[in-house]
Amino acid sequence: MKKKLYRSETDKMLAGICGGLADYLNVNTTLVRVSTVILSLLTSGVPIIILYIVLAFVLPKEGSAS
Repeated sequence: MKKKLYRSETDKMLAGICGGLADYLNVNTTLVRVSTVILSLLTSGVPIIILYIVLAFVLPKEGSAS
């Protein structure tokens, strides 16, 4: 069965991007969130914030992913 990348509806803080990505990669959500914060600090935040906003609009929600 092929996994789909989606925005999580159950494991979310803002838009569910980290929760969906963690489920897709089969890792702990906290690890993805901490990695996102560290990467954001290392890159002055702008690229990660832009990527997060784009993914929030592009990725389907968990229930509508088909």
